[in-house]
Amino acid sequence: MKTVMLTYPQTLHSTELSTLPQVLAIGQFDGLHLGHASVILSAVRIARETGMQAAVMTFHPHPKEVMRKGDYEGYLTPLRDKEDILAGMGVDVLYVVEFNEDFSRLTPQQFVHDLLIPLQTRTAVVGFDFRFGHKGAGDEQLLRTLGEGEMTVETVPPFLLNGEKVSSSLIRGLLKRGEMDEASQWLGRPYSIRGTVIHGEKRGRTIGFPTANLELTDHYVTPSKGVYAVRVQYGEQELHGVMNLGVKPTFHESGMKPTFEVHLLDFDGHLYDQELKVELVHYIRAERKFDSIEALISQIREDALTAGRLLS
Repeated sequence: MKTVMLTYPQTLHSTELSTLPQVLAIGQFDGLHLGHASVILSAVRIARETGMQAAVMTFHPHPKEVMRKGDYEGYLTPLRDKEDILAGMGVDVLYVVEFNEDFSRLTPQQFVHDLLIPLQTRTAVVGFDFRFGHKGAGDEQLLRTLGEGEMTVETVPPFLLNGEKVSSSLIRGLLKRGEMDEASQWLGRPYSIRGTVIHGEKRGRTIGFPTANLELTDHYVTPSKGVYAVRVQYGEQELHGVMNLGVKPTFHESGMKPTFEVHLLDFDGHLYDQELKVELVHYIRAERKFDSIEALISQIREDALTAGRLLS
């Protein structure tokens, strides 16, 4: 899959732009959950049936981050994660449009005639609640009208799971409550983060449970504080582990920034400066303060056994 970064209007004449007719799925797609997948896979299917290129257009940074509106608290799928997932879905080209205040003022007419049509968009595929243009003035019906004669529009209905519409905002709520099984169902995969292993307090090694302390590579949505059973991708290896997300109240007073510390099961080695991808598979328990180091060690041992059992 090829990724093309676009800044309106400067790069619309770039030689990187495709001159091939294409089917274009359009949306923010933060989370790439089952609802988003239904839109994107529809575009891929139509592209394969018609012999056109399958493309996706997304926007970065997140509009809520730029406009400082709404409940934006980080990404479910930062751009790099989004690229990896889309490549696995059969997408040929990903267009990443820089979202800034100037772009936010585009009219619906400019969005279609100055952006979509020059990209050789023959079919636009959008979700049922798609909005575009300044202050969301355009909807899928206006998209049809503006593209008439040059571009058709396919609207994908809402994706329902257990009778409820799958949405990014509801997934964020599930993560905040530690409801990982439900979040995984709606995402279609476990929620994951990436981070680089940095030097920490090195306390885990002294009590027999060395941990990899992660500095996250992007501004991810932070799930509920607590202990998780995790799968860890380290290079080509898949490892199992238990992760504590929190402020380590046994050793610290309140006010500390939450940390991500992973203890890998059946692994012995140094990971400093290495990047890990961590899938939060199951929520085991809430973080709590222990009366003694011995009580903490006993609980960590039990958490590790629980994680091993859940992941086996």
